[in-house]
Amino acid sequence: MFNDQLELLINAALADGELTEKEKQILFKKAEAQGIDLDEFEMILDGRLYEKLQSLNKTHHQPIAEPISNKLGDVKKCPACGASVDAFQAICSDCGHEYSNIEAINSTQKIYNELMRVEEEERNRNESNLNKKRNDSAIDDMLLKQNIWSRKSSVVSAFPIPNTKSDILEFLSLAVSEGSKKISFFFMYPEEKTYIKTWRAKAEQVVIKARFSLKDDKKLLEEIDKYAKQLDIK
Repeated sequence: MFNDQLELLINAALADGELTEKEKQILFKKAEAQGIDLDEFEMILDGRLYEKLQSLNKTHHQPIAEPISNKLGDVKKCPACGASVDAFQAICSDCGHEYSNIEAINSTQKIYNELMRVEEEERNRNESNLNKKRNDSAIDDMLLKQNIWSRKSSVVSAFPIPNTKSDILEFLSLAVSEGSKKISFFFMYPEEKTYIKTWRAKAEQVVIKARFSLKDDKKLLEEIDKYAKQLDIK
């Protein structure tokens, strides 16, 4: 509907199911520069946000609710000064406090655990099927790998964007490990190629959102740009 640049910004802003005032201002400014009617644009934006929330709700099989804790990734008020905190904000704009909680399981650990769970489930299912009937082992192995890559891609695609400094950097570090692999058109399953591309796409969302939501944290952006370079994200 809109040009590629604006669509990319919209997708990045809505990726975590939240739209901050700062993100809205940036999107409205881009839309206005392209001569788009702002009232119409706001209606479309609200509709896409609703669709994204529905999608996240369906993915995680739980009602959409306002977070009530201030654990890592759910920070709503600064623990140091009590100021309101926007999503995807690593440092309090009022007092400079950096959000962290070493007791919380960070988003990188969560996605890693989810990926391991998927692989374990598929391998257990495959072993169960083998016990019931004898098939060609090569075909069984191929189907197992295809199912694992396919389910892993879905996990990465649906996973919410991290919103604290430590999580962002750890997530991008994992993205480099999984998404910077060279794609071979002759020695890879199509599902594995999709998995690698999905990691790159998710990392690009994180990088783009960080660049226009964390403009004041120059040091963090420098670190993020290093990861972006390794993933060939411009």
